[in-house]
Amino acid sequence: MKPFDPRILQVVPATRRPVAALAGIGVAQGIATIGSAFALAALVVAVVRGHDLVAPLVWTGALFSLRAVLAAASETVAARAGAVVATELREQLLAVWSRRAADEKASRATARFEAPPSHLSTPLTLATQGTSAVEPYVARYLPALVTAAVVPVLAIGCLVLVDWPSALVVVLTVPLLPLFAALIGATTQEDTERRWSSLRDLSGHFLDVMRGLPTLVAYGRAERQVEVIGEVSQRHRRATMRTLRLAFMSAAALELLATISVAIVAVVVGLRLTTGSTELLVGLTAILLAPEAYWPIRRVGTEFHSAADGAAALDEILAELGADADQTAHLPGEMRADGVVVVRGVDYTYPGTERTVLEGVDLTAGPGLTVVTGPSGCGKSTLLEVIAGIRRPDRGEVSAPEVHLVTQRPFLGAGTLRANLTIGGPVESTDVWQALRQVGLDGVVAALPSGLDTPIGDDGFGLSAGQRARLVLARALLSPSPVVLLDEPTAHVDADSAEAIGEVIADLTRSRTVIAVTHQPDLVARADQHVHLGQPAVVR
Repeated sequence: MKPFDPRILQVVPATRRPVAALAGIGVAQGIATIGSAFALAALVVAVVRGHDLVAPLVWTGALFSLRAVLAAASETVAARAGAVVATELREQLLAVWSRRAADEKASRATARFEAPPSHLSTPLTLATQGTSAVEPYVARYLPALVTAAVVPVLAIGCLVLVDWPSALVVVLTVPLLPLFAALIGATTQEDTERRWSSLRDLSGHFLDVMRGLPTLVAYGRAERQVEVIGEVSQRHRRATMRTLRLAFMSAAALELLATISVAIVAVVVGLRLTTGSTELLVGLTAILLAPEAYWPIRRVGTEFHSAADGAAALDEILAELGADADQTAHLPGEMRADGVVVVRGVDYTYPGTERTVLEGVDLTAGPGLTVVTGPSGCGKSTLLEVIAGIRRPDRGEVSAPEVHLVTQRPFLGAGTLRANLTIGGPVESTDVWQALRQVGLDGVVAALPSGLDTPIGDDGFGLSAGQRARLVLARALLSPSPVVLLDEPTAHVDADSAEAIGEVIADLTRSRTVIAVTHQPDLVARADQHVHLGQPAVVR
């Protein structure tokens, strides 16, 4: 981890002012602390010698009050700075990902894939824990770094003027602190990167499990994932404990070194006081000033550990933002307007596995019906997701216009029928009723007390399997996309519903390109083109 990454000031200009303010407050706190050392030493000497206490008391009270005000201001500005930077980074990440998705969608016409892209991090982890972890880096570590660069120099300068032997001891011992901090930091960086990697694995694996939970339950593999998540969690726990143990040990080492150094100054001053070679005021001032030369460096060491996660996350965030132009340039071209889908030499391997599910797949589909068949697990659904742009193939060329994908478990949210039908954008009521009429649901919906405003539950709860299948087909009819992708559209429905769905698909093919994955002979018989997935794919 770099002591300071200037890229954050360029990527997030809002960082500059609060960081400068925190650095200024930190320097002012250091100056006030040095001043309070002089005032407190003068007060002690006045008490010992019976001098007037008014002036020392006023100066001591004023300086301590100033330090309190500066500390409150520092906490306030730090909290705001951390929140501003985290929010700005999160917004930029979401904007980049949204723009990248739109660019990929708009440029799939000439998309050529030669290798899988580098995986920076789980986006969810980066946009949540990652941006939040940057807060202590900006709010505490960077200001502490500036303070450590200024205050020790001021403290040593004052010591040179007040008591040069004490200043000599400090000059000889202060460099040991950053040396030890650098050595500890190198080890800390490795542990922090290991911990951040384990957090990414845990977050990504948990998200993948939640997405695939219905499939895992269907195949009886859900219980196995409990053990896998437990193993990943334990790996993250061990990495966290190693980092914490190292943080405690390094903080103790820096504290011990600083304490020994201050003790040497105190012993030297004490010996000179006993021999009468120095004044009490000079000795007390030197003893009070010496810790201020070590304290800012110790604080940097402490804040380093609390900000290490933020530094690791920041490096990935800045890399992700900086890679935006390269990523969007990876998919040149314009969206096709002729409704033709072209797939050339596409290979795809599921992340984390070595089995290639798609290998050398070629497909050209124009207006009409293209059906895709093949044994279970041969990659039929994966092919539709590749065409839709949901999955990025390992290599090959994909050319397609905007598509509307209907999966085996299409999204039906808790809301009204109208909301689920018009999820892609506002549609005229007459068009909605026309689509319902085409799929044979107009009578069912019209008989409901609230019509289109009738609420349904999550995943279409309240509708039969056939009604859900027809509803999502009506949504496909309302979509302006020239290509419709259907994954097992007649699965889990009765014979009458399958026949009605087949008629709707036939209507769709008159004006659009329809690619359907199916095992149903009736739908295969309607096809203009039949693609059987094997090794390689066969077009019939």
